[in-house]
Amino acid sequence: MQGELETILDALVYYRFDDDPTGPDVFTDMRTLVTIRNVVDALTAAGAGHLDRLGVAQNHGHKPIALLIEMGYAPSVAARVQRIGTSAMVERTVKHSADGAISGEHVDAIVRGLNQIGLRAGEPPDAETWATFEGDLLAQVLSGAKPAEVMARAHQLGDHHADDAEGGRPAKEDRNLNALDIGRTDDGRVAVSGSLDVVVGEKLATAIEKLSAPVPQSDGSKDPREAPRRRADALEMVLDMAAGAGERSVTAVPAALINLSVPADAPGKSELAFGGSITHGTLLETSCDGVVVMTIVDGERVPLDMGRSKRLFTASQRRTLFERDRCCIKCGAPASRTQAHHIAHWSDGGATDLANGCLLCASCHADVHHNGWDVYMGPDAHPWLIPPEVVDRRRRPIPAYNRRFADELPNAA
Repeated sequence: MQGELETILDALVYYRFDDDPTGPDVFTDMRTLVTIRNVVDALTAAGAGHLDRLGVAQNHGHKPIALLIEMGYAPSVAARVQRIGTSAMVERTVKHSADGAISGEHVDAIVRGLNQIGLRAGEPPDAETWATFEGDLLAQVLSGAKPAEVMARAHQLGDHHADDAEGGRPAKEDRNLNALDIGRTDDGRVAVSGSLDVVVGEKLATAIEKLSAPVPQSDGSKDPREAPRRRADALEMVLDMAAGAGERSVTAVPAALINLSVPADAPGKSELAFGGSITHGTLLETSCDGVVVMTIVDGERVPLDMGRSKRLFTASQRRTLFERDRCCIKCGAPASRTQAHHIAHWSDGGATDLANGCLLCASCHADVHHNGWDVYMGPDAHPWLIPPEVVDRRRRPIPAYNRRFADELPNAA
């Protein structure tokens, strides 16, 4: 058999398209090459299954996927080959892939789709039910469905099955399916992707929505940030709140206050503001979850001068900054969306106290640190801004937003 594969390999290595090809000839050759590629996908998946059953990787102290990667597979392809090769649910699909009728990507979509149905099912379906699901997904592939469409059909089948199965749960309400990936792009940036159930997604969407509203500039012009940038800034604020939750929870808005609509006469039709309808079971779970923030103002005087022993402003100090600045001193963003900024940088000896602090939203904070804006404490005991020359060639001082537009501000947060 090894000699036969080497003969096939040599034939493919030395194959060349005609020097003067015709369109039909190239098309026919390409169709043949795609079929060959599909057959190779099926054979390598079968080989991965044999390696797994023989324990070859384990005998050498490796995981099966690591062994495939060492052979030259990219990690994502190695995972796909291993997943197909070790699946016990796709006998009919494997027969169709063995002659090159369907691609490895389509076979993998069926395997992943069946796995997703299994996660939703509660009790595992019987063999006949599995065969029905496989047949449905295989029919989708043979009718021309793309892998993503096959997965969408699997989700639909899984949700229907979960509604009928004991212990089943629709995918959108199943925390077991939650996933969050954080990776690096080629240019060194951080890429974030994930899939969340409706409750966690509701918390995230609510927090981002609350913090990413456009904020007009001090001259009345609209917020120059596009929605994706505003959402990214909002995520940073959520992370800042989480990082300082122990000391800032008194003055920081809760990370997520979810809005749940429950009809009094039809609780089964409950809906989340972003996630839509939910089942009665999730309604009961969600009604026990959530965040309630109570702010009690008792007029207590708080210590302001923490000297050099503490870098972060405490909740008490932030509350005092809220009362004085009321909002971002540059753009007027609500105080609950701001960060406490050291006017004289802490790393340069600046103290963590009221006389050296002010409120800036994440975007304006970046302007002060990176885009030439300066802040100083004026003789009126309020912060003032000095714009860069590109904004004002004379760099004339500008009072804090709440001192410029006091009539436009709501009550302090």
